[in-house]
Amino acid sequence: MYTIADLQAVMARLRDPEGGCPWDLQQSFKTIAPSTIEEAYEVADAIERDDLKHLPEELGDLLFQVIFYSQLGEEQSLFTFEEIVHTIVSKLLRRHPHVFPSGQLNGESTQTTALDQAQVKENWEAIKAEERSSKGLASIVDDVPVGLPALSRAQKLQKRLARAGWDWQAVAELLDKLDEEVAELKAALAEAEQAENSLGADPHVVEELGDVLFMAVNLARFLDIDAENCLRAGNRKFESRVKFIERQLANQGQSFTEASSGALEVLWQQAKSYD
Repeated sequence: MYTIADLQAVMARLRDPEGGCPWDLQQSFKTIAPSTIEEAYEVADAIERDDLKHLPEELGDLLFQVIFYSQLGEEQSLFTFEEIVHTIVSKLLRRHPHVFPSGQLNGESTQTTALDQAQVKENWEAIKAEERSSKGLASIVDDVPVGLPALSRAQKLQKRLARAGWDWQAVAELLDKLDEEVAELKAALAEAEQAENSLGADPHVVEELGDVLFMAVNLARFLDIDAENCLRAGNRKFESRVKFIERQLANQGQSFTEASSGALEVLWQQAKSYD
């Protein structure tokens, strides 16, 4: 079986100016960052599809991204793979005082009372807050990554405020606020139509639609539903229904472009019954 050392050796060869891979030699931290995001989503996709047979392959692709970054870091005398490992182990020891009270990997636990998940999570967030403060991050939202998918980032921002004590009290409040935001979107659309503006390009319409989406994420968070996973499930359901319609149309010798809107609606209702 190959090892981490073998993977590092492969990476070093790929980046070798003498005989390395031309493509790999042209890459930088910024150019491979999009691939890292893509590989992470492919891992999530394999898990959601319960494709555990191919999960090791997808995890290997994601691990290779880390090895790539460590190779770049070493070439530029920034950091090594060993430093990456040391940093994450140190962080995990620090953030799990209930397991490693001495902060040492081989230290014995002195925990006599079992903590529940809520207590562990509360401690985790308190430690993270201390870490943010030590880094000079004044705001509780300072280190929420801007590169996150918009739904995930919105939910993370909202969670930060909720943990600080500013949150909704009931689902009904969120639904009322969502209705309010939809009403404001309708008003913005009416104004844009009256001004004969392009709806999609009207900044007020864009702003109000953003508020609607943000509140929908807030509702998901309050219900303890991950907005990103929720929408991915909605996407899968939509795809399944579209494929059902395509099969039915193919049996009739038709395609989407040839079918009437009325026929498509009938097939859509049929597809819903198979969810």
